[in-house]
Amino acid sequence: MKNIKFMYSKIMLLTGLLFVITMSCERDISDQVEFAHLSKTGEIFTDSPIGLGSDFYFPYTGSKATAWSVDEGEGYESFASMRFDVPNANDPAGNYAGAIFRVDGSGRDLTEFDALTFWAKASQGVVIGEVGFGQDFGLNKYQVSENNVSLSTNWQKFVIPIPDASKLFDERGMFWYSAGTQNTGGNGYTFWIDELKFEKLGTIGQPRPAILNGNDVVQDAFSGIVLELTGLTQTFNLGSGLNKTVNVAPSYFDFTSSEPSLAFIDEFGNISVSSGSAVITATLGGVEAEGSMTINAVGAFDVAPTPTRDPSDVISIFSDSYTNVPVDFFNGYWEPWQTTLSSDFVVDGNNMINYTNFNFVGTQFANPTVDITDYPNLHVNIYIPEEPANLDFLITVRDFGPDQADGGGDDTFQQIFFRWR
Repeated sequence: MKNIKFMYSKIMLLTGLLFVITMSCERDISDQVEFAHLSKTGEIFTDSPIGLGSDFYFPYTGSKATAWSVDEGEGYESFASMRFDVPNANDPAGNYAGAIFRVDGSGRDLTEFDALTFWAKASQGVVIGEVGFGQDFGLNKYQVSENNVSLSTNWQKFVIPIPDASKLFDERGMFWYSAGTQNTGGNGYTFWIDELKFEKLGTIGQPRPAILNGNDVVQDAFSGIVLELTGLTQTFNLGSGLNKTVNVAPSYFDFTSSEPSLAFIDEFGNISVSSGSAVITATLGGVEAEGSMTINAVGAFDVAPTPTRDPSDVISIFSDSYTNVPVDFFNGYWEPWQTTLSSDFVVDGNNMINYTNFNFVGTQFANPTVDITDYPNLHVNIYIPEEPANLDFLITVRDFGPDQADGGGDDTFQQIFFRWR
């Protein structure tokens, strides 16, 4: 077992091994009592916002707050649409566009629908990072998203299936999006969305849920930790012959542990590990999910020392002791070359990045970038369960340059190499 600590300067890309009524009533309820009914309106925007209230648009931290507007000169077979102006990567008011649309008041009953649909186009061919529904800046229990949505300059209809509509009897999170300039060299663009609504299409079928992206994973874990189950998806046939896969929040699934006393999983996909071995499986809407996790407890985890540096002297990328800067990802997973998977966990309230099947990994914080000119050292704690043998560890420092864009032509990098023999 080995704890390794590194100090090095100006790292942007890391390559190596890291990181919850009972009702007792004496009298019958009067037949004259009327219960409140939630709105069953499916429309979110058709020429104007529908039933969202006066305070419904909530931008993400670091995004441009004014990116969204109503464009009364552009629409899909209509007079208006939602306009999204994605800023340049170096815009001081925010270097990406992203927000949630949340009902200002009681939620909606969406149990009669099977999809969120909309029409969209862009000022140029672009790929939008994420769109979906179910985010309310609360528990986000029933969040659904689609990644890498490709828009053209012509209006197209998009369909995001609902994994299990019976869960959505009181939903406030109508829509959310996140769009940057990673695929445009840092240059901004505009896209429009119209006829945004929940619909009952009746053509969505053949549900195929999955956990762990459909893989059967054997996971060694430490006693006392909490693992987060990842790779939760649902694939549908849209009736057009195309299959659509969406990312699904854990609360849509019903999880089962073969040994709950050894590995208990809650509705949020958190697995509490004690000892022994157990197998985690799941169903969604009564359909068995592909994939499983076999957990083998291997003993206690040796937690890294609590850092003592003054917060004013630290820019934190990943830590529970400091406020972290925004991070795009801790594992870029560049196919087909990268094999590294993430199986993060919590021990005694301390979050750990856990990499498995490791060959290399990249951590990126480009939205926004971070100026570390006055911070000459990098501190990383690495835990290796066994004594390393013939271990090579390479750290690459990559700077995006003045244009703050990856691959913009002015990038620079440095490297440092460690070897254990």
